[in-house]
Amino acid sequence: MESRTEPAEAEPEPAAAIRRPSPPSTAARPPLVRELLLVVGLFVVYKVGRQLADGHTAEAFRNANRVWDWERTLHLPGEGSVQGALLHSDTVVHLANTYYATVHFPATVAFLVWMYLRRPVHYVWARRVLAAVTAAALALHLTFPLAPPRLLAAAGLVDTGQVYGPTVYGAHPATDEMANQFAAMPSLHFGWALMVAIGLIAATRSRLRWLWLLHPLLTLLVIVGTANHYWLDAIVATALLGIALAVIRLPRGAGATEAHGLVADRASDEADGAAGNSGGAGGAGEKESVPELVGARR
Repeated sequence: MESRTEPAEAEPEPAAAIRRPSPPSTAARPPLVRELLLVVGLFVVYKVGRQLADGHTAEAFRNANRVWDWERTLHLPGEGSVQGALLHSDTVVHLANTYYATVHFPATVAFLVWMYLRRPVHYVWARRVLAAVTAAALALHLTFPLAPPRLLAAAGLVDTGQVYGPTVYGAHPATDEMANQFAAMPSLHFGWALMVAIGLIAATRSRLRWLWLLHPLLTLLVIVGTANHYWLDAIVATALLGIALAVIRLPRGAGATEAHGLVADRASDEADGAAGNSGGAGGAGEKESVPELVGARR
């Protein structure tokens, strides 16, 4: 009697044993230590640069009068109309001052941290844009010192920070060692807030993502209503941001690349979970491989 035995089919490897390539989003994430040093270094350079621009009191007030006249020539709305609305309530003024003093920098840091962790390709793009806008702002602060409208007598506005609190500025600008009060143009409060909104809109797909524009809108009302900035400060910041976005483009397919990375992570987790469940069942679901006897002949 002669019999022929076919080999059993090879068992597929467990899902957990399959080596998966790193998702594109993870591969695109720059080293954390390098990014921390870079961001901190840029912030230190900016703070030092702002201090170098201090001390030009007479020039700053001459420029303030020019800006005030330019706004009237352009028929821009008076900053006093926004401040008048705030002054109807001491609570609202206090909240506006608090927003100005506490939201600007933490919101930008939170934005960068989230982008670094969840959208690394978008993070690199956003960090470059913010760095470019900040560098351009520093150049303007050095070449065009400008006193804010709260210090300009012609504006007739209230320094809400000093009157209602809280404030981040000293009562005497010329001797303020904590901040340069003559660096009003452009407004980085508004420029950074607008970039945060644009970055989150570009990096997310929710139908509600356009609501992020409320952040720069609220920031605009706050910086003008508290008399810390002119309308033109925000307009110049918007122009600088527009130029930076035109020069520093978001890589093509960035959204698809990071979406693929998230899908790959999710699929990997699901596969690992399925493998764990089958292993935990003690192999109950596995079929024993038995050679098949075919074509037996006598």
